Amino acid sequence: MPPAARVECPHADRCPGCPLIGQAPDAQLEAKAHRLARALAPFAAWLDAEPEPVRAAPSDVEYRTRAKLVVAPGVPPRLGLFAPGHEVVDLPGCRVLAPPLRAAAAGLRQVLAAPPREAGDALRAEGDGDGRLRAVDLRAVYEDGEAAVLVTLVLREGGDTDAALAAACEALARAVPTLRGVAVSRHAGRSPQVLGELPRVLLGPGRHRDRLRPGRPWSFASHGAFVQAHGEQAAAIQDEVERALAPLPGRRVLELYAGSGSLALALAAAGARVTAVEGFAPAARAAEEAARAQGIAGLDARAGSAEHWLPRLAASGERYDAVIANPPRRGLAPQVRTAIAALGAARVIYVSCEPTTLARDLAHLARLGLRAERLAPFDLLPQTAEVESVAVLERAAPVEPPLLFEDEHLRAIDAPGDAPGPGGTGLFGGAEPGASGVALVARDRTTAAALREAHAAGRWLALVRGVARAHGRLGEGARHRRLDVIGGHALLEVCWEGRRAPSIRRRLAAIGEPVLGDDRHGHTSSNRHLFERFGLDRPFVHCASLELAHPRTGAPLRIEAPLAPDLAAVLERLAGEAPVAPRGAGVRALRRRARAPR
Repeated sequence: MPPAARVECPHADRCPGCPLIGQAPDAQLEAKAHRLARALAPFAAWLDAEPEPVRAAPSDVEYRTRAKLVVAPGVPPRLGLFAPGHEVVDLPGCRVLAPPLRAAAAGLRQVLAAPPREAGDALRAEGDGDGRLRAVDLRAVYEDGEAAVLVTLVLREGGDTDAALAAACEALARAVPTLRGVAVSRHAGRSPQVLGELPRVLLGPGRHRDRLRPGRPWSFASHGAFVQAHGEQAAAIQDEVERALAPLPGRRVLELYAGSGSLALALAAAGARVTAVEGFAPAARAAEEAARAQGIAGLDARAGSAEHWLPRLAASGERYDAVIANPPRRGLAPQVRTAIAALGAARVIYVSCEPTTLARDLAHLARLGLRAERLAPFDLLPQTAEVESVAVLERAAPVEPPLLFEDEHLRAIDAPGDAPGPGGTGLFGGAEPGASGVALVARDRTTAAALREAHAAGRWLALVRGVARAHGRLGEGARHRRLDVIGGHALLEVCWEGRRAPSIRRRLAAIGEPVLGDDRHGHTSSNRHLFERFGLDRPFVHCASLELAHPRTGAPLRIEAPLAPDLAAVLERLAGEAPVAPRGAGVRALRRRARAPR
């Protein structure tokens, strides 16, 4: 359906799923362009590719081919999304669901309102007596113009009998004429994720052919597997990638985070030799089986993470003409970015669903010798603020960190934090592994020796787990004070005076205030959560300023570095999800305070 001037929805005032609904299409595209530009702007020192205009979707309603809907008790039971306050908003007639899913949701509502007794608690909402149904995951699959629906029931852990689950399947089959399969996913109730454990198929085959568009290879779809929600825009992104890689025949391509292989199959069918790496083993096997079934040669699927496979591929001498990466919202881990650059491919295609981690990763890749030459954004989810981007990177000279001070004896750089210290001579900022901010680099051995004996005053910023003490000491010559609490964690200022910088991370861990993102002294589960949800991929430690006498001339030096953009982005995302906004005027005020002198 072509985009309308504005989309009206009876649930717009309460439903969180479509925050931009009601705005004109041009206004939505402008908002998405602004979001992308705002994420890229702090990294301007490393990025110079201007984003192209956001490409509008051919349809902005009835497009969603995947929906995870929460089930809540009521008369009738509710099937929808969590609104603020953790209340479930019922969404009959949702405007963005594709017609097969809209019809399936309507049939589900009928079943939930009067579940058969034989189904036991499997079709009763959790919270309704002994009801076990927490959510449903709906997916549409298409083959040869025919649409079908897969339903995954998310049930609280318990002892549902096979007879009860069979009765539930029969009830769903009667209510949803296009039903192709039913699965169950057990949920322990401790995770915020909608799906629980790996779905177990109850009805229908485990895999279903799904063709993105006529004339192209099909891939296998399965219950709970990832899929782009807008099929037409997913096809447009695939076209963009193919154009960037042309000509395809004979090209060696490495695809990371390949999923069930929709893109890899299309590239291999066009003559490329594709190695597809996917961390979810069943999806990798499905890609290989789909290639064999369609007689597509040149596809080699590897089950395992990018972190696992990239070092092995590089060590084996494997070389590729191009690398494609389509990671989840957290982006690429630092070791993956480094390994991609080390493979030596002339071109890298980065498909991203999160502007903040895209900007972070493109900046690091630029420092590794891969510069973004083009950046094409797509409106993949109309009525939302989300924007998908395709970045085309080419080999270029590595971009150097910004220079803060320089003379014939000494340089001070604004270290980005994703690389080792500068040649072992960054005695202060650069001496803390993974820290960003001020780092000093001696130009000669005499200056390096003088730096080792220099007395300096340093000011550091660190984000630590939980609400830290308001102030305290960190051993000889170092003290800390709490600047603010944001997202349940404390931003600390650490001041130090002495000859060599202390290990900020080790000293904070020793007093029970571990630095977030620190994989050596930090808190493992907190680090994983901050990486997955907020994109923190290194220790949150930043050298904001150094004061010292010049090691050769004796002139007083004060060198400052603004908070690194990747850390500032983490603060903003934390503040955006905090139940209570940080004190003062929000994150911008907090960043100004972080830059202020002691």
